[in-house]
Amino acid sequence: MKAAHDLPTVEDTEQLGVQLAGLFRPGDLVVLVGPLGAGKTALTRGIGRGLGVREPVTSPTFVIARVHDGGRLPLVHVDAYRLGGMADVDDLDLDVTVADSVTVVEWGQGLVEQLADEHLEVRLERRDDDVRAVLLVPHGPGWEERIG
Repeated sequence: MKAAHDLPTVEDTEQLGVQLAGLFRPGDLVVLVGPLGAGKTALTRGIGRGLGVREPVTSPTFVIARVHDGGRLPLVHVDAYRLGGMADVDDLDLDVTVADSVTVVEWGQGLVEQLADEHLEVRLERRDDDVRAVLLVPHGPGWEERIG
């Protein structure tokens, strides 16, 4: 899969999520980086669809974390925007679910990388023309092999 993507529509962003879901293995950690409106939740919706999650994937802003079962792998969707630091991350007990699930964390840069030996960082930005620019940044040899 190529590392850089220009995605003109929300549907394109979701479709990239579907494609990424095909690469996922139990224990994968995905850290989404980008400003409000960049497409983090849309990408995660596509990941859920690609994993076969049947329930709607929505932003976990107010509940902080949601677990979606019923797909090829469980999807743990976290919004770390309101977390104050490592102690708040520890309180979520993500280390309990990370080994068997795909864990996708919005706003998690600098907070959750220690949950896994390697992770995929997805940098999203929304340009002035509303096109989303996405860069997949692998951290670790397993992700470097999958992203190429």
